[in-house]
Amino acid sequence: MAQLTDLLKGQAYGQYELRLEREVRQGRIPKHVAVIMDGNRRYAEETLHGDAKQGHLKGKDKLEELLEWCMELGVRVLTVYAFSTENFSRKEDEVGFLMDLLEKSLYMFADDERIHSNRVKLKVIGDITMMPANVAEAVRYAEEKTSGYSEFHLNMAIAYSGRQEIKDAIKSIARKVKAGELDIEDIDESLISDHMYSPSHPDPDLVLRTSGELRVSNFLLWQLAYSELYFSDVYWPGFRKMDFLRAIRAYQQRSRRYGE
Repeated sequence: MAQLTDLLKGQAYGQYELRLEREVRQGRIPKHVAVIMDGNRRYAEETLHGDAKQGHLKGKDKLEELLEWCMELGVRVLTVYAFSTENFSRKEDEVGFLMDLLEKSLYMFADDERIHSNRVKLKVIGDITMMPANVAEAVRYAEEKTSGYSEFHLNMAIAYSGRQEIKDAIKSIARKVKAGELDIEDIDESLISDHMYSPSHPDPDLVLRTSGELRVSNFLLWQLAYSELYFSDVYWPGFRKMDFLRAIRAYQQRSRRYGE
């Protein structure tokens, strides 16, 4: 009886997801979606007998799914918060595991035929000097392997801090002013944006966070000034296409007036 109930429930969810996707495809699709992938450890505690490493592995698999969903819908830029500068304060063995997982993920993405057939350009934003040498090498490999693409963009924020990014932009501009390359009156919002880690991308249309937390946690602080924010109470490894479609639908239902 339980199996029949689960089967019927699965069919109902499948039909709902199809209707939801048809509805979403009729509306405006965001060009740039940014995601705070939160909840791996809590997911592991509640469903995987507390094995945090398995939670992180399932989180990596979910990122692959999310990229597929974005390409299917026509979301051209996906930026994900993979590892913050604050995450280095976690236990040494967990940080080491995550760094190794990020290294493997970068090589996997760079060598994945789907990445090349869909012409996905991969870029890492963050402080590469804080990364172990093996991760920094994987970053260089992935960026070089996909450097000629521009159909889709996957930005991975690793060793990233929004405040650090703004500080680095200010320092870069200050050096140019000091060298006489810029006049102080040249500094405006556009110039500051040009000195961010990914100046060629539009600001995120939609920033979503999983796990039920209602904060942005030092992520894209400059860029999200006019982004729509969406918070899902689902932990990242359990995030479904249905949840993603709901986030897109919520974005479509909002009226963006930019202060008018």
